Amino acid sequence: MLSQARVGLGLRREMLGEFCQALPREIDFLEVAPENWMTLGGKFGRQFRQLTEKHRFFCHGLSLSIGSPAPLDIRFIKQVKHFLDQHNIELYSEHLSYCSGAGHLYDLMPIPFTDAAVTYVAKRVKQVEAILERPLILENVSFYAAPASELTELEFVQHVLEEADCRLLLDVNNIYVNSINHQYDPFEFMRAMPTERIAYLHIAGHYEEASDLLVDTHGSEVISPVWQLLEACYQHHGVFPTLLERDFNIPATDELLREIRQIHGYQTAQLDKLGRSA
Repeated sequence: MLSQARVGLGLRREMLGEFCQALPREIDFLEVAPENWMTLGGKFGRQFRQLTEKHRFFCHGLSLSIGSPAPLDIRFIKQVKHFLDQHNIELYSEHLSYCSGAGHLYDLMPIPFTDAAVTYVAKRVKQVEAILERPLILENVSFYAAPASELTELEFVQHVLEEADCRLLLDVNNIYVNSINHQYDPFEFMRAMPTERIAYLHIAGHYEEASDLLVDTHGSEVISPVWQLLEACYQHHGVFPTLLERDFNIPATDELLREIRQIHGYQTAQLDKLGRSA
């Protein structure tokens, strides 16, 4: 079992050589999208195997398309299961969205916030879990339009988690991005998430297209309001494993470690506070 105060980083291929030499002690786990690693062979495949044999990994998928109108891709899910088994990875999360219909959409699309969609997604979650022989953890996603909605984003996420009886990957940056784009209080949304269902957290940077339009890019540093939301999240829900996402514009490891140490600092401060009050 993970201790509460753990911090991770999304692994990219350009990090393999460095991390195979030595993984910085501040990084407690690594996360990968299985789609990007399942078919790797040769040098990259050997380096990846070297890391998974020594370090704890989480998987965060891109292509499951849990809310798609198309049937689940059973062959793909079985491939994911094989990958998880092969590398002894227990935690597998995916986006509460969809990316396929009549073909692959190459983007994460919002599921209509309806009661029918809640029931549909919950049924598919159980199908996936039966194949994976593992829990499926769902992430709250950023979205830019909410077509045909009958529920709020908050209600939809809550209802899916309850009906599917599944756990939550709470993405702090996505809460902040959506709060600006859709004009709600990010702290109220964060506090309304069910503590008992949280598995771990994501934090990342984003791009400011306009003062009222943020784009979730994972391509820049985390900004102050998102750090404040993470700190408040620890204070309200407790300390959970937290992953720093950086998908492009990837700086030197020392710069990433500065943000990773900042996460450690918030975790330590909250745990110390709890220790003093015990």
